[in-house]
Amino acid sequence: MTTTTPTTPGTAPAATAKISVRDVRKTFALRNEEFVALDGVSLDIADNEFVTVVGPSGCGKSTLMNILAGLEEPTSGRALVDGAEVSGPGPERGVIFQQYALFPWLTVRKNIEFGLKVAGLGRAERRERAEHFIRLVGLEQFADALPKMLSGGMKQRCAIARAYAVDPSILLMDEPFGALDALTRVNLQEQLLDTWSRERRTVMFITHDVDEAVFLARRVVVMAARPGRIYDVVDVDLPYPRTEEVRLSPEFAALRNRVWHSVYHQAPASAGR
Repeated sequence: MTTTTPTTPGTAPAATAKISVRDVRKTFALRNEEFVALDGVSLDIADNEFVTVVGPSGCGKSTLMNILAGLEEPTSGRALVDGAEVSGPGPERGVIFQQYALFPWLTVRKNIEFGLKVAGLGRAERRERAEHFIRLVGLEQFADALPKMLSGGMKQRCAIARAYAVDPSILLMDEPFGALDALTRVNLQEQLLDTWSRERRTVMFITHDVDEAVFLARRVVVMAARPGRIYDVVDVDLPYPRTEEVRLSPEFAALRNRVWHSVYHQAPASAGR
């Protein structure tokens, strides 16, 4: 297994990378000692690529996403978007968390319009864009509903539509389906890929679910913990659209088994990883 570097096979060439992480290290003060959350992480993600990140708890997945979102600063190393250093949150990066973070007093339509209003778009254009993404995620019958009237899956679809509506070129998704039941989760995986196929964005999607990681991604990045680092990168050579037939295929099973082994049977850091 190989640690990802700019020259690792399957890594986007630096010249064409939408997202670049260069030797990022992140430490936190923990009582009287230093906790290393990330240690020497390097990764390139190409424009419009869908990459999933998996790994054991404490491996730094969310820390890496927070650095790319501009919510945390690396202790050392660099995080770049379109070649520019990330120095804080930006409109080109939409962030979706496991918690839906919808405004409970606003309807689905108004939640989706909120970012557009902040951006200064007029009422007619806000409504047009909101309606487009409401249709795209299949919430037409719930456009005027408050979040309390929605199921968990509907709330997450609303959050995805709201992120897409402001037209970011990157979506950073931190276990967005983690709190959902299995059937809803599978349905939303397919919905997300359908939306991505129509409204291409660069996606980094964090998950604990190996099946989900393989089903969604063109590449699966496997992280190891203590210290957080990239342990393996697996190319997913499965066709899009990803259908039930793909999910049940021997090829999918083989990739799932490889990723599973990488996640749950990692050699210790002292072995030279």
